[in-house]
Amino acid sequence: MSAVTVIFLIVSVFIVFAIAAVTIGREAHRLDALSPRAVYEIDFAVDWVADHLPEETQARLTEDELRSLLFAHMNWLHTRGLLPEKVTDRPQDIDTPVIVDETTVAAYLLGEAERLGVSVLDDVDVVHVVDAHLMYFDAIGAVGPRTTPDQI
Repeated sequence: MSAVTVIFLIVSVFIVFAIAAVTIGREAHRLDALSPRAVYEIDFAVDWVADHLPEETQARLTEDELRSLLFAHMNWLHTRGLLPEKVTDRPQDIDTPVIVDETTVAAYLLGEAERLGVSVLDDVDVVHVVDAHLMYFDAIGAVGPRTTPDQI
């Protein structure tokens, strides 16, 4: 191998490495500014929440009733701006923290259950559904950090 060939090979390797480093660095920076992609699928959510409910609550709620409560919870979140319609490749732009209080959600779902015709035999079942649904959000990476009263 001649010296010119070796120099050309070294320069070529360096140029390829520089292009790859710049491209990877640029994409990493771009992806860092985007919201994480938490994928919510209602069928998986219903199964996951059902598996994490106490046995008594599982016995009192049907799968369709649970699905209705989860849809109502998602609608409640949407009215508070937590479920924007277009999130793919959207920069994180939450200026004001939104706090989800489990008690408020449970009260809302009790009213929605009555409106939707979901028979809730014990109010604590709705509380368990809310807790399990919030745990599901945490499991898929769809929630931010918890707040303390002094942060509100």
